[in-house]
Amino acid sequence: MRQNLITPELIAACKIGDRKAQEKLYKIYSAKMYALCMRYAADTMEAEDILMVGFTKVFTKINTYNGQGSFEGWIRSIIVNSALSNYYRNLRRIKTTSFENLPLMKEVAVNDQRCDIDYLLKALQSLPKQYRQAFNMFVLEGYSHREIGKLLAISESLSKVHVSRARKFLQENLNRVAMRIDKSYYAA
Repeated sequence: MRQNLITPELIAACKIGDRKAQEKLYKIYSAKMYALCMRYAADTMEAEDILMVGFTKVFTKINTYNGQGSFEGWIRSIIVNSALSNYYRNLRRIKTTSFENLPLMKEVAVNDQRCDIDYLLKALQSLPKQYRQAFNMFVLEGYSHREIGKLLAISESLSKVHVSRARKFLQENLNRVAMRIDKSYYAA
């Protein structure tokens, strides 16, 4: 459905700077790319910043899109690179914390699917940044550890360690919440 909305004419109009065409393109992809940004960001404001910077790059670099491959994939790679650039920029400003110092996640309603999605997103966002980046890229984006290593300027084995630790952290966090929910269910 979405691909049907993207025509060569729309892309050509964006290439010459047609604001209405750019707005249409933004409306088509912004929600999906915002969800992508939320996986890399610490909060909604950071995700919005990444999205805006990413789409600015999309419109300034649209002349480099040659029609080869998926247009959505091309946009996605620009947004991911914007998220990584944001990560490196923030490394210089924000202190990281160890697992022991992270706050416990709030309980979620057992049967409320929206709460579950929000909880999972918050659990991802609570990961230390270096683990979150590698985990997102490997598990959700499908990058190989070699590609992650090159993009994040770390070794392939360190990428594997980050993904493994992220999985362990998420699993422990989810188990803690499940145990609290289970105890409150049987206490009632």
